[in-house]
Amino acid sequence: MDATRTAVRRARIAVCLLFLSFGMIIGTWTARLPAVKRGLDLSDGQLSVALLGFAAGAITGMLVIGRLVDRHGGATMIVCAAVGDAMLLVAPAYANGLVTLTVSLLLFGTVHGTLNIAMNAAAVEVERAWGRPIMSSFHAVYSIGGLLGAAAGGLFAYADLSVAATFAAVAALVICLALWARRRLPAFDGQSSAEGPQRMDARLPGVTFLGVLAFCCLVGEGAAADWSSVYLRDTLDSSSGFAAAAYAAFAAMMTAGRLVGDRLAARLGPVRLVRVCGALAAVGLGVALLIGHPIAGVVGFGCLGAGLSCIAPLVFSAAGNRNPGRAGAAIARVASLGYVGFLTGPIIIGIAAQSAGLGWALFIPAILALFVAVTAQALRQPGHEPSPLRA
Repeated sequence: MDATRTAVRRARIAVCLLFLSFGMIIGTWTARLPAVKRGLDLSDGQLSVALLGFAAGAITGMLVIGRLVDRHGGATMIVCAAVGDAMLLVAPAYANGLVTLTVSLLLFGTVHGTLNIAMNAAAVEVERAWGRPIMSSFHAVYSIGGLLGAAAGGLFAYADLSVAATFAAVAALVICLALWARRRLPAFDGQSSAEGPQRMDARLPGVTFLGVLAFCCLVGEGAAADWSSVYLRDTLDSSSGFAAAAYAAFAAMMTAGRLVGDRLAARLGPVRLVRVCGALAAVGLGVALLIGHPIAGVVGFGCLGAGLSCIAPLVFSAAGNRNPGRAGAAIARVASLGYVGFLTGPIIIGIAAQSAGLGWALFIPAILALFVAVTAQALRQPGHEPSPLRA
């Protein structure tokens, strides 16, 4: 038992490092995106086309790779995806125009989506072996990785170093972390944890609705990323500096919520915690929008971040445990629907803002969070006994 527990601890650390790498990659890319745009002299519209390539690739990777994770196990795939993701991060730095940038982002997005599914499937296996909720901690590490990646990108930019140098340095670090983690990952195999053929059928009961909940959650994340500062600056007439505090509050509270999410899930259970989180997000943002003051706006987006923090990890965990023999396919379906919400949410809010005003349009993520709270029962499922991982 001690050897098994040690193997599980090593696996948890390894998967945490891969979540950290995943966050660092996207954080670094986001931080240096303006430099890529300037270097290629792209308009906003042209950059949007290139970014659609990344989005299309990510969704493709999520949908296609889930089946491969289930069929071949995730240990080797997750490390290959991490190494590939790091290497393809460098490619956009050498693009010489819109076409090559779009193609490089399509490939980058495909492998990034692959890593997303593979690492979450591995996290579900580790959580099942651990015997209590730990999924939020993985997503907290991802959030921390994003902050570290953004900080690294900012430091390289401040030092006036090239985009290529920035991406190459982060890629080298990620590759080292991935290779180190590979030696500590067990032979993940979703099929090994299935309790007989009844778990290996082709059905994924209830997973699509879990994807709907992920969609609702990530609409809120996308809205905070794209519209929180705009709302404070343009609608509430705050200063640009104070407006930036809205998204900072959202990101900080989301990270804090994920750091304590596992303990809350163990104490309250996933259904009750999602109800509380959804209600916090809905009421916190909704009341702030009704007050219509910059300070209330910052508090409201902080409540949104805290409320949404635990929902996506718990939904991913529920999907992966709904059919352990097909965890990769289940997570792929949920993640792809969630990513669609992240991409389309800001667009929907922008369209609504044209006719109703941004203040009213931002009630959309509040209403969706309330919907998640009301339908949280969808996360309930028969308990699964912890299954040992093969060291």
